[in-house]
Amino acid sequence: MTRAKNLSWIGIVRLGLVQMCLGSIVVLTTSTLNRLMVVELALPAILPGLLVGLHYGIQISRPHWGVLSDATGRRTPWIVLGMAILVLGALGAAFGIPLFNQSFWAALTLSILSYTAIGLGVGASGTSLLALLATTTEPRRRAAAATITWLMMIAGIAITAASVGAMLDPYSPRRLLIIVALVGAGAVVLTSLAVWRVEVGVSAQPSAAKPRFRAALREVWADDAARRFTVFVFLSMTAFFMQELILEPYAGLVFGFTPGESTSLSGAQNGGVFLGMLSVGIAVTGLKIGSLRGWVVAGCLGSAASLGATSAMGQIGPDAPLVLAVVVLGFFNGMFAVAAIGAMMELAGEKAQGQEGTRMGLWGAAQAIAAGFGGLVGAAAADLFRSVMPDATAFGAVFLAEAALFVAAAILAAQVIHETRRETRVVAGE
Repeated sequence: MTRAKNLSWIGIVRLGLVQMCLGSIVVLTTSTLNRLMVVELALPAILPGLLVGLHYGIQISRPHWGVLSDATGRRTPWIVLGMAILVLGALGAAFGIPLFNQSFWAALTLSILSYTAIGLGVGASGTSLLALLATTTEPRRRAAAATITWLMMIAGIAITAASVGAMLDPYSPRRLLIIVALVGAGAVVLTSLAVWRVEVGVSAQPSAAKPRFRAALREVWADDAARRFTVFVFLSMTAFFMQELILEPYAGLVFGFTPGESTSLSGAQNGGVFLGMLSVGIAVTGLKIGSLRGWVVAGCLGSAASLGATSAMGQIGPDAPLVLAVVVLGFFNGMFAVAAIGAMMELAGEKAQGQEGTRMGLWGAAQAIAAGFGGLVGAAAADLFRSVMPDATAFGAVFLAEAALFVAAAILAAQVIHETRRETRVVAGE
C-alpha cells in the first residue's frame, strides 16, 4: 500500500466529530435505555446488563471490519455503514422499551437483535475510524489526534446525556422514540458530512492481494510486539473497567453517599479523565514533554496508586476525601488511556504495512472484551467478598486487585512500546 499526504488538523477534528457521534448514540443505549428498563419497567437490572454485555461481546467482530477496510483501501464507507447500523440498532432498542409492556419475549428478541446491531455498528465504524487515523496522521500529531478525538467523544456523551435528559421529561414512549430517531438521524448526517472527501489525497491504496480474514489475523498475531500489545490492552482495560460498576455502590455503602452524590462522584471522575487526556495532548504535542511510552507507564502506575488510596479510604470512614481520590484516579485513567491510543496508532501506522485495520480491529476487540469482562468480574468479586467480609474491606480488595493489574500493564507497556520504537528505527535505517 502506498501513502499520500497526512491529515490536516481540520481533518483530525472532522474525524473527531465521528467519534462524538459514536459516543452520543452509545450513551443512549447504555445509560438512558438501561435506566428505563430498571426504573420505569421494573425489570431486573441484570437484563440491561446482559444486553450491554452483548454489545461488547459482538465487538469481537472488529478484526473482520479491519480486514475489510484494509482490503478495499478505503475507510470512510465502512465508517458511514457502521454508523447507520448503530443507529438502526439504537432505534430497535428504543422500540423494545414500550414493547416490553405488551410482549416480554417479543421485546427481548427485538432487544437482542438491536444490541447485536449496536455492537456491529460500533465495531465497523470505530475500527475503520481508528485505522484511518493511524494511516493518515503524522507521527508527531498522533498524541494530539488521540486527545482530540476522545475528548470529542466525551463531549458527545455529556451533551447527549444532558440534552436528552432534559427533553425526555415528562417521559412517554412516543417522546423516547422521537428523541432517539432525531439523535440517530443527526449522527448519520453529521458523520457523512464529516468524512466527505476526507480520504482524498490521504487514503492508502488497497494491496493487490486481498488476504483472507484468518490469514490476515494469523499474520498480525505472529508479530510479537502486536501480540504483546494486545495482552497489554486487555490487562489495562480490564483494570480500567473493573471499578465501573462498583464505585458508586462503594460510595453509598461505605461513605453514605446519596444517589445524587454518587452520581456527582462519577461526574467528578469523568472530569478527571478529561483533564488527564488534555494534559497528555498538550505535553506531548505542544510542549514536547515525554513520550507516549512514558505517559502510558505513568498513567498506569498513577492509576494503581490512586486505587490503593481509594481502597485505604474505606478504612478511614466517611470523613475520608473520597472525591479527591476519585478525581485523581480519573486523571491518571485519562492519561494512560489517551497515551495508549496514541501508541496504538503509532504501532499500527508505522509497522502494519497495509494491515492497519486488522491491527486496530484486534486491539479494539481486546478492549471490548475487557470492558465486558472487567465490569462483570469487578461486580462479581465485590459481591463474593461482601459475603465474607465487611463492605469497606470487600470493595477495597477489588480496588487492590485492579491496582495489581495496572502495575502488570505498566511493566508490559514499557517493554512492548519500547520494542516497537526500537524496531521502527532499525527498519527506517536510523
